[in-house]
Amino acid sequence: MRTSMFRSVETAIRRASSSSTTSHIVRRSYASGSHPERKVAVLGAAGGIGQPLALLMKLNPLVSSLSLYDIAGTLGVAADVSHINTRSEVKGYTGEDQLGQALEGCDLVIIPAGVPRKPGMTRDDLFNINAGIVKGLAAAIAKYCPNALVNMISNPVNSTVPIAAEVFKKAETYDEKKLFGVTTLDVVRAKTFYAGKAGVHVADVNVPVVGGHAGVTILPLFSQATPAGSNLSDEEIKALTKRTQDGGTEVVEAKAGKGSATLSMAYAGAVFADACLKGLNGVPNIVECSYVQSTITDLPFFASKVRLGKNGVEEVLGLGNLSDFEKEGLENLKAELKSSIEKGIKFANS
Repeated sequence: MRTSMFRSVETAIRRASSSSTTSHIVRRSYASGSHPERKVAVLGAAGGIGQPLALLMKLNPLVSSLSLYDIAGTLGVAADVSHINTRSEVKGYTGEDQLGQALEGCDLVIIPAGVPRKPGMTRDDLFNINAGIVKGLAAAIAKYCPNALVNMISNPVNSTVPIAAEVFKKAETYDEKKLFGVTTLDVVRAKTFYAGKAGVHVADVNVPVVGGHAGVTILPLFSQATPAGSNLSDEEIKALTKRTQDGGTEVVEAKAGKGSATLSMAYAGAVFADACLKGLNGVPNIVECSYVQSTITDLPFFASKVRLGKNGVEEVLGLGNLSDFEKEGLENLKAELKSSIEKGIKFANS
């Protein structure tokens, strides 16, 4: 039964991470053949996102060494996860004095550290706490594993990615190809909501999501969704867009103060991390949406489809043809996204 459960989880992640433009060859590569040694660190591993994310990364056969770090509670999580009979060796690290050990030799660092959103909490409230946490972790990454890919989950991503970029610049280690804001949960939600409304199998759905990772900055491109939902009205598309933008609030309110979107975020984080590892390993045609340094708009950071490879970002893909509704949404998000970016840069340089 346990083997069957592991296979079903693995299959779900594989399908999600290959349901965009990834070939059938890529799908098979997830669970077969030999893989290079890859060390992955989860910073914030004892938290609400960190614990399920640690579990999912332990299930990933592309990971040979899993490093779990938090300011407290990490050793128990590491001991628990280490008992799972999969490839990776697990080590737990606690406190700032062990952060360097956790990071040394990492190929990929995933950052879900910080506080989650609670009812009534704004993105500004999150910023006031999480910005400092991210700044400190980024400084440690620059020192101990400057060549690692960095997957930023800590909110507000629209600001924390620019913060990390500025820290890396100061340390003279910045490589724009290796810093990612994880927006995969927006894609996961858009796929799920679209499939339900269009009446198509969710495993066959792909929906690009561009812009940022908060509220109106999240812009799902349902006009480019596959399979096409030709039966959906303009009002239904608007409603799907609004629900995708408000997905995090929907979960926060449903949990009534007892949590945020921790489980779905952990899943989305595992999907994107898997895509990054495949890219590092030379698997071709790995395309996911991510918030990265970009020139496809006049904003310095922007989420769009990105082709992943051995160096991280191989290519930032264009937006394609947009509907009139999406063109309007694109213009409407720019001011807020620009403000969030500038806020992060200002904090990092203060």
